Amino acid sequence: MPNITPRRNKSGEITSYTIRVYHGYDSYGKRLKPYTMSYKPEPGMTPKQIEKDLQRTALLFEEKCRNGMISVNHNMKFADFCPMYLEIKKDVLAPRIWADYSRTIDKLLIPLLGHIKLTELKPAHVQQFIQYLQGDVRQKKDGTLDTDNPKLSQATIRRKLTVLQSILKQAVKLDLIPSNPAAAEKLTLQKVTAPKIEIFSKQEAAEMLQRLEDEDLQFQVLVQLAIMTGARCGELVGLKFSDFDYNNGKVTIERSAYKIAGQPIAVKPPKDYEVRTISVNRHCIQLVMMLREEKQRQAELLGSQWIGEEWLFTQWNGEILNPQTPTKQFSKFLKRHGLKHRKFHSLRHTSATLLLYGGVNLKQVQARLGHGDISTTNKYLHCIQEADEQAAEVLGSMLITRTECRREEKQA
Repeated sequence: MPNITPRRNKSGEITSYTIRVYHGYDSYGKRLKPYTMSYKPEPGMTPKQIEKDLQRTALLFEEKCRNGMISVNHNMKFADFCPMYLEIKKDVLAPRIWADYSRTIDKLLIPLLGHIKLTELKPAHVQQFIQYLQGDVRQKKDGTLDTDNPKLSQATIRRKLTVLQSILKQAVKLDLIPSNPAAAEKLTLQKVTAPKIEIFSKQEAAEMLQRLEDEDLQFQVLVQLAIMTGARCGELVGLKFSDFDYNNGKVTIERSAYKIAGQPIAVKPPKDYEVRTISVNRHCIQLVMMLREEKQRQAELLGSQWIGEEWLFTQWNGEILNPQTPTKQFSKFLKRHGLKHRKFHSLRHTSATLLLYGGVNLKQVQARLGHGDISTTNKYLHCIQEADEQAAEVLGSMLITRTECRREEKQA
């Protein structure tokens, strides 16, 4: 319920009312500044009329605040709008992304821009913010600044800017400001080189899978499914044995596990809400069935200590595996066998490129990977093009070598 406080003059007469709507606490447990408005009764209104109209106004104001429809407050500072933005986006952004946005807002945006009124925030302020991030440098062990090595990469700076752009875009939607001062066309940004997609070549993948046979069964299943399905790490960790159709060789991906610092492991729908059913080969199905039997034996041995929920990938007691664990395990696995380092996510890239190599059409690859937009899948075509260019160079080198050998034979 809104909080209503009367304002009195020197004679003690009520002249107006302040209506406050509270909306929670920030990440430090401090109560957020409430939304406020003033109410002044019309001349000639009776106390009963004032009470009725005041309650109606307060309830309408509260509803507008809850729905992100408060009227323009020219004194609202950027810091005051950020909690409102986070409240609106809480059920829109993925939980981990929302947490990342919250940290960026608390630790970076509010300290640097929070004091500026929302309506007075200009592209010049945003450009200055970018310059600050570009000039932020690492500190050496001796305490001096390493000016040759910036702390933040251009890609990281872009990600921080994306949060600011999203906040101000929401303010435009709510008619709090006429235009977005952080729009890309109003700023000068350094170019960012698109990161190269890392994949395992056919030979590297074959060698890796051969070495995989020496690992424990759970890790074998994890890597095999990563290549076979192209699923994201969180989607793999979120799999249950009941997600598999053992007779028809299919698996349904309908959830993704995630971990936020200080909070327990949780699950959510897949990215882009792309619940999908994927065909897998018989070898993968057999490995999953073997893993299920292994988990059943572990559960019998541990008895009441086993707290599993049919998760494929678990900790020692059946609890769901931490989604960050596969990355660490995979890195150690590659190092242990003297294989070239690749990120765990590169298994997803490898799956996509191998499918394209094999002649599977782009739309089918999109469906298997769960891409909401086919333009995301298109990036793998560059890998195919690069491989084709490398193949041409190999063929050219072979032909040139043979020609030179023949020349040498003739001259001899």
